[in-house]
Amino acid sequence: MAQNFQRVCVYCGANPGFSPVYKDAAIALADVLAAANITLVYGGSSVGLMGILADRVLAQGGQAIGVIPQALVDKELAHHGLTELHIVDSMHSRKAKMAELADAFIALPGGMGTLEELFEMLTWAQLGFHQKGCGVLNVDGYYEGLLNFLEGAISQGFIRDDHRHLLLSHDQPADLLELLRHYQAPQQPKWITADET
Repeated sequence: MAQNFQRVCVYCGANPGFSPVYKDAAIALADVLAAANITLVYGGSSVGLMGILADRVLAQGGQAIGVIPQALVDKELAHHGLTELHIVDSMHSRKAKMAELADAFIALPGGMGTLEELFEMLTWAQLGFHQKGCGVLNVDGYYEGLLNFLEGAISQGFIRDDHRHLLLSHDQPADLLELLRHYQAPQQPKWITADET
């Protein structure tokens, strides 16, 4: 059964990346979210892909909610033109608040912070702490190495085969959103027993 999202959390780089395809992807995702009347939840920054994404959502008449720790506000990185801006005390509080606000999670290209945020949500999903879908927008094959790594972890017995589709992937934002709408959480527990290996 398809889910009707109200808010989608997007993780992405505080840098724009070298290729213009990353900016184009952020704009395309913003357009899809705004057209579907889905509120953007993101890290609250005004720079890099984060700023591009939020600015485009707002320019298209959409809503954008930012969540940013005070330490980054102090560095003058906060976006002060958002629909809502939540200022929190730590990176841990930021991730928890974003998770609370969102109905699903998407990662655009980004670096260590993007991966760390995405994998915390994937881990929570694996443990059954939430039932929300997680996906990557695989822009120009950016996430191929990550997807291959996960396949390797499955083949080596560190991730259950049942959990293969915890992380959804597509190179088109509208198609990725549709996959997330139809996501169903796995019913198997995380742990692999000795007789399964």
